[in-house]
Amino acid sequence: MSAAIARLSDVPAGLLAACDRLVHPRVGAAAEREHQSRLIAVLLAAPFATGIALAFAPVPGVGLLLAVPSAVAAVAWALALAVSLRGSRVEAERIALAFAVAGVATAIAYFGPASPLALMSAALGFEACWIGRSRKAALAGIGAALAALGLGIALAVGTDAGGAWQWLPPLLYAGFSWPRLRGLMSETEATIPGAAAAEEPFAQALLALAPSGEIVSATQAAADALGLPVELLNGSALLDRVHVADRVAFLAASGGALRHGERRACEMRLRVAEQGRASSYRLFEAEFAPASRGEARVLLRDASALAALRDALAEAKAAADSTDVAKSRFLAAVSHELRTPLNSIIGFSDMLIHGIAGPLADERQREYVDLIRQSGGHLLSVVNAILDVSKIEAGAYGIRPEPFAVGEAVELCRSMTHQQALENGLGLIAEVAPGTGEICADRRAVQQIIINLLSNAIKFTPRGGRIVLDARRRGAWLRISVADTGIGIAEDDLQRIGEPFTQVRNDFTRQFDGAGLGLSLVKGLVRLHEGEMTIESAPGEGTTVTVLLPVAGPKGEPAQDGGPAARTLGLPKIETGGFDEKIRKSA
Repeated sequence: MSAAIARLSDVPAGLLAACDRLVHPRVGAAAEREHQSRLIAVLLAAPFATGIALAFAPVPGVGLLLAVPSAVAAVAWALALAVSLRGSRVEAERIALAFAVAGVATAIAYFGPASPLALMSAALGFEACWIGRSRKAALAGIGAALAALGLGIALAVGTDAGGAWQWLPPLLYAGFSWPRLRGLMSETEATIPGAAAAEEPFAQALLALAPSGEIVSATQAAADALGLPVELLNGSALLDRVHVADRVAFLAASGGALRHGERRACEMRLRVAEQGRASSYRLFEAEFAPASRGEARVLLRDASALAALRDALAEAKAAADSTDVAKSRFLAAVSHELRTPLNSIIGFSDMLIHGIAGPLADERQREYVDLIRQSGGHLLSVVNAILDVSKIEAGAYGIRPEPFAVGEAVELCRSMTHQQALENGLGLIAEVAPGTGEICADRRAVQQIIINLLSNAIKFTPRGGRIVLDARRRGAWLRISVADTGIGIAEDDLQRIGEPFTQVRNDFTRQFDGAGLGLSLVKGLVRLHEGEMTIESAPGEGTTVTVLLPVAGPKGEPAQDGGPAARTLGLPKIETGGFDEKIRKSA
């Protein structure tokens, strides 16, 4: 039953949308177009209503039965044509109201004031109020109804046409007027002028949608945006102009406003007519808002510029990605090309130092060859770090998790960096808590993490300082921390720590060489193991770098051959730019 009532409520809106096409195109105000479309609808329906009423009346002769509706049709349709051609309704309203008073008064006089047909005088007040939507129109209609009733009583000839059929026309009229009465009761005189006043001054692209989805009215700005005259837009279905791919979003937004009274917004492409060219689709931002009589207001904004910016952003991102890939490939290629001659330089330097190719004649020659070997070794370590970072950024760095003892790996890293710490006058302490046991991880990668952290701590800690390496279990995690009493890092510089080729610069660090790849490599290796890294530091108070690694190993598919699996953990690319792990500053 409720569905039937809802469909019945859509009938007036659909008829008004059709009558809106008959309104003169120069009438641009939405409120005035609605007034004229309602007046035209009443004038077009008047002959049919008269015919239905006379069909049940004891009218003497068929000629009179056909003459009265024909006369009403001639007058009413002539007035409707005048409104459509002139775009003005004031004179037509007055003439129509005068003829309606005469007709109702004649019916009352013929059938008698006691007849139920006298109730039809109330139609004058209701129709005037429904058309005008103002207090003045309602008062004029009530006055016309009273005048028709008084005139009919004065001219009554005493005919008693009695019979139950006389109740049928008033009941039919009430049934068909109920949907309009519901819409009329939901509005006030203030809302309609207010809506028109808000729409017109800003020349916005506004559409009014009926509950059936048809366009009831459109502003000139909306017509210009869609490339069609207003009269062609009115009465058409907005859904027909929506791109097929965007219709689901449109139906969801319009349904929320029309059915549920909610404000919705969406982006959709609408078909736009362009002069001299075929229709094309243009992107619009649409805002749907509920309005009176179950309608919805749609505000359209041209979003073609936004679409162009999105396309430009996508192209720029694609170009940046291709540049990044080219950079990574270049670094990898250069690293490979450099490692071959460096291995030769280091190898021949070792041969000369150990006298394999014959003894050196001068001690200074031995010193120079040793410097060549040290420089070559340093350069090879930098090249290897560049190659590893490039692989991590490209997502091509494979790890092979396998169980190994944490204590053995820590002791190996301590022994490798112990001599360097002694030469710099630093104390190096390595502590492995009891019960630490084993971890499933890539042993080479874990040792590289520890060595890089120790090397950084040794490099940036002044003589007489102290470095502590601590490893212990924390539930399902292995916690490795390296704390030093070095120069520390400022809060602003912490944001840049971990970026490739980035090194914090101050008066103390300028004396150290380095490519700024140590922490960037550590960060990438920790992420490959699905771990976390945090830094606590303050200038002059030292730095503590903490790494958490899962004891059970990173998640991944097991090896097919039963051995350890080389995997990149489904990471197509590791972003090492910017230190986005937890960053803290010690108190």
